Amino acid sequence: MSLLYTLFSSVLAFILLPLLLFFASRKKYRHRMFKRLGWGLAGHLASLPSSTGPTFWIHALSVGEVTSALPLVRGLREAYPEARIIFSTTTSSGSEVAQKILAPYADALIPGPIDLGPVAALFLRAIQPDLFILVETDFWPNWLHCFTRRGVPTLLVNGRFSEQSFARYKRFALFFRPMFRTFTLLSMQTAADAAKMIALGIEPEKVATLGNLKFDTSQVSGFRGDDKTVAIKKERYGFAAAKPLWVCGSTHRGEEELIFPVFKQLQTSVQDLQLLIAPRNVERAEEIAALGRQHNLECRRWGSDKGKPGPLLILDTIGDLAACYAMADAVFVGGSLVAEGGHNPIEPAIAGAPVLFGPHMEDFAEIAEELIHGGGARRIESADALLDALRQLLLDTPLRQSMANAARASIQAHQGVVRSHLEAIDTLLFGKPSAG
Repeated sequence: MSLLYTLFSSVLAFILLPLLLFFASRKKYRHRMFKRLGWGLAGHLASLPSSTGPTFWIHALSVGEVTSALPLVRGLREAYPEARIIFSTTTSSGSEVAQKILAPYADALIPGPIDLGPVAALFLRAIQPDLFILVETDFWPNWLHCFTRRGVPTLLVNGRFSEQSFARYKRFALFFRPMFRTFTLLSMQTAADAAKMIALGIEPEKVATLGNLKFDTSQVSGFRGDDKTVAIKKERYGFAAAKPLWVCGSTHRGEEELIFPVFKQLQTSVQDLQLLIAPRNVERAEEIAALGRQHNLECRRWGSDKGKPGPLLILDTIGDLAACYAMADAVFVGGSLVAEGGHNPIEPAIAGAPVLFGPHMEDFAEIAEELIHGGGARRIESADALLDALRQLLLDTPLRQSMANAARASIQAHQGVVRSHLEAIDTLLFGKPSAG
């Protein structure tokens, strides 16, 4: 099967060669593409200070995976102060966020390799990892088999399956099963995710349920803070410090069309209500601003209107949403009123905000149900239900505070995920957890 993947990679390289030449001709992509082919990598890593500890290579696809990795990267730096930590990302947006939040903990932040021909092997020779850690997704078979051939242990963290991805892996299990078997350990977020991995034919001893690393995000980024801290943050974003703020995070096309009318109706009963919309795709900012104008709403854009005050802001920058949840009096989690599978509600919950989401939370079903059961979240089925829930929350301070406390408590009950992962990493490196 390893030979099959090598052949597949070689054929893919031949097919994609014209595409690579196209990108090489574009200044916008050229520099990063050459780096993803390994250009200059060995020299860059050779210039790093020498290390007496293990070398960890951690890879994340994009923004969400980089954010998930933060607690683990910090935990590794604390547990292995002499280690060398190399962190790679596939997308430029992921790289941008990594520079913002991981630079204090990682020795090098690099683009991930293109899994074509000998590129992955070139990266392996340059990095010489003692352990490779993949965050959530971005599976490349030739790359993973390179680790197996060189005897490097591999760990998947924050593993999860959407129903769609599981159906795809199951349909093509003959291809994907050997790829998943290359991992030394597959750490899944939930018991349901672990059961799906085993159902694909992966040996149970290779699968563990160690939880979602984002449960430990608060140990890195902190809680909401006191009223003064919240006020300063709101003013920085151009909001009135004393006025209520509704945050809509990771919205998708079709949701803003529901959000704007709800916002206008709420303004008639919730005095001076403010709104922050953070689209999942920041390139949609102008589209959303135009939609706002159709509703006679003037939208500021954070990327271009810093310092300009106003009640409605579109957050069109990458990596800033998690910090904004700490300003919220109520949060709506996007991708859930349209059929997109929802987004992770952990960040608003840990920030101490009441959480609302629609019926489509399939990708985070267990977390969503736990938050509902604990009293920190509500599922709403329509724009009318969203209006009613928000009106109740924003006008009832004790109810709002009760939900906020419950949301945070639900997340705190699951913390300690990083510690469990560090114990697993000790075992992979040394055969048993360290005494500490």
